[in-house]
Amino acid sequence: MANSEIPVVPVAKLRAWWAHRQWLDGAQAGTHVGASPAEVLAATGWARSVGGAAPYLGLFARAALDRAVVDAAVAALDVHELPSARGCTYVLPASDFALGLAAGAAAPEGSLAAAEKHLGVSRDEIEKLCLSISRALPQGHSPGRPLDPAAIREAVGGEVRGLGEAGKKRGLSTTLPLALGLLQARGLIRRVPVNGRLDQQRYGYVGWDQPVKGSAAELAERYFSWAAPASLRHFRWFTGFTSATAKAAVAPLGLVTLPGTDLLIPPQLADELASFSIPPDPAYTLLAGIDGLHLLHRDLSRLLDPADAALPVPGARAGRSFGGDADPQTHIVVDRGRIVGLWEYDTAEQEIVHQLFVPTDAALRDTIARTETFVRDQLGDARGFSLDSPRSRAPKITAIRAAAATP
Repeated sequence: MANSEIPVVPVAKLRAWWAHRQWLDGAQAGTHVGASPAEVLAATGWARSVGGAAPYLGLFARAALDRAVVDAAVAALDVHELPSARGCTYVLPASDFALGLAAGAAAPEGSLAAAEKHLGVSRDEIEKLCLSISRALPQGHSPGRPLDPAAIREAVGGEVRGLGEAGKKRGLSTTLPLALGLLQARGLIRRVPVNGRLDQQRYGYVGWDQPVKGSAAELAERYFSWAAPASLRHFRWFTGFTSATAKAAVAPLGLVTLPGTDLLIPPQLADELASFSIPPDPAYTLLAGIDGLHLLHRDLSRLLDPADAALPVPGARAGRSFGGDADPQTHIVVDRGRIVGLWEYDTAEQEIVHQLFVPTDAALRDTIARTETFVRDQLGDARGFSLDSPRSRAPKITAIRAAAATP
């Protein structure tokens, strides 16, 4: 379809389309039930992981996957948490391990360059430490017990050096994280969660032999299959690419621009979008605030109605509006791509508390109940990130309860 033939797409249709491409319109009907964690991630995009419940919540919302199924996929290396785009950790399918590592390779090199400049660290010192760590770690697909950072320091003796107050100010107390970052990016070691779960940040390390390869164009192809229509700015946010690199990466894809926007889409998906219709019935899902529906673009306003964007952030200072933040400060309730509510999990009461922007119906009550059961029985909590806790979350929960009680 030629660009001039593509009609202007209404916002509601764009939102519903993004949700459709993210497999968020079929969970209630069981459309994707039975898909594996790897299949979900390959089709809908890498899941951002920061020691919280986001990967579990996203996989449950899209394919009703139990935590045990996800943990088994992690143990089997069908999926794995790796430093990838922008050097940030995502849960990836095995088919994307090489590409993900290539996408994140620049970040540890940048950290080493900064340490060389400001902390008196030399590349030679860190490369020697890398070699010693590789020799100390258990190897193989089914290795011995992973070594945690304390055990690694003991195994390599005095080769891990403290970086003093200057290092602490830069969040780098020793040279160990520099070496571990380089080794992970090179596919020579991998982190293993100590209890097999993705919603925590305690790890051991084992040796690995994972190729690292993939081009910017390959990453662009993946990204626009998950996120299109998306702008070059959205793509740059996800990848961390410069403008020149991003333009070169998308050039082979032959993307077309949606009229009246800066949004790009592959031609074959443009045809599908043109024939796509907004589902007539609600399709509610409860997601983490950093779910890919939001974070692939990190453009919160596109998912919000203006009146909802003006609502206050729960538990925040007066005058701070929900739509004024780059990211949701709570978990979100979504219907056909529109954010229609906020939620958190109250561990004391073992229940989801929520503030909804739309009237409650039977389908919404059922979705909340199913997610509540999943969190209570399988996760125990729904942390937003590693440092999230019931105590730190309490002001938000109080504010959500109060807002929900206000007529």
